[in-house]
Amino acid sequence: MTPPDQPAQPAPDADGAHERVHRSTGAMAGGAVMLALVGWITVDAVLRGEGRTPWLALAGALLAVPLIVAFTFRPAVWADGRRLRIRNPFRTIVLPWSTVADVRAGYSSEVFTEGGDKYQLWSIPVSLRQRKQAARRQARAGSGGPRGRVQDHTRHHDPRPGTAPADRAVAELREMAERLGSTPEAQGEARVRWAYEVLAPAAAGALLLAVLLATG
Repeated sequence: MTPPDQPAQPAPDADGAHERVHRSTGAMAGGAVMLALVGWITVDAVLRGEGRTPWLALAGALLAVPLIVAFTFRPAVWADGRRLRIRNPFRTIVLPWSTVADVRAGYSSEVFTEGGDKYQLWSIPVSLRQRKQAARRQARAGSGGPRGRVQDHTRHHDPRPGTAPADRAVAELREMAERLGSTPEAQGEARVRWAYEVLAPAAAGALLLAVLLATG
């Protein structure tokens, strides 16, 4: 049986295109490095540690691994013709487009519902550095001068040189909400599900670690 937050196949939107997926490759790369480090430390402690050291290492890994996965690999945003599906570290939020009031990117990317709820989009991180770089590209593209060749190259690869990647993604989601919110396929109620597959092992690891430290 397919889990509710993992469809068997992407659903086409109103334009016939498959769902759009937004994930942070930088976060996933960092998560891979942290998992490798935790794995190396745990294996070394189990093989070489004495006394309760192996148990402490295993308890720490049981706590750390789910949290690393939750904050690096898990976050994602899917958007198709029916809904916006947000998978954050500890929750999965499914919002039919009719329930979406706005999507904004300030210091973080957020979606607001018609009912007044707000949810962060963890997989679309806002980078002030990228915004500054995009603004500089826009300034160069809008001015003449000796850097004309660079300006042409930038315009060719980025049709909106003054927009950072996170802002482009948010603008796309906002446009979809405005365009699809009134369609029959996009009606329904918002649903929120806690990620017990992350919370349960992390809680077990924290409890085991606390017991080992308290009885040490």
